Amino acid sequence: MLLKSIAAGLVGSALLAGVAFAEPPAGVSESSLQGSTWRASKVVGVSVYNDNNEKIGSINDLLMDKSGNVKAAVIGVGGFLGMGSHLVAVSFDQIKFSSEPLPSATASNTSPPGANRPSSTTTTGSTATTGSAAPMSKPNPWYPDHAVFNATKDELTKMPEFKYSE
Repeated sequence: MLLKSIAAGLVGSALLAGVAFAEPPAGVSESSLQGSTWRASKVVGVSVYNDNNEKIGSINDLLMDKSGNVKAAVIGVGGFLGMGSHLVAVSFDQIKFSSEPLPSATASNTSPPGANRPSSTTTTGSTATTGSAAPMSKPNPWYPDHAVFNATKDELTKMPEFKYSE
């Protein structure tokens, strides 16, 4: 009886060891995704500008089909701190994304265009959308700097309001 228990223990250990040393299932590596994909959680909140570099709103949500393809972006226009904004849904393929910061003509710049910038940067998890302190290349490839949609703020506010049906 003791011999059967020892044999069963050895067989069980061998089976468990085989599972433990098996190769992990094939997945997608971070390096293969970096630079070719964006995090949806970071795209929500990205500022949207028109072709004249005027801010017209920000992305509030992304709408996907059941296959996971993004079909539309919900843009919030107007409002204050997210309250009272007019939501419109626009086709996702009409939005162009840019990783390059917008050229800024505001007085908030701390240095004139073309001024030398520090060679090392530290990312803090937030993005600058005005280009006031952004280096030539974006340090974080997981989300765009801003989006461009060819419309004015007035045109967007005249569009039918998008409402979530419950």
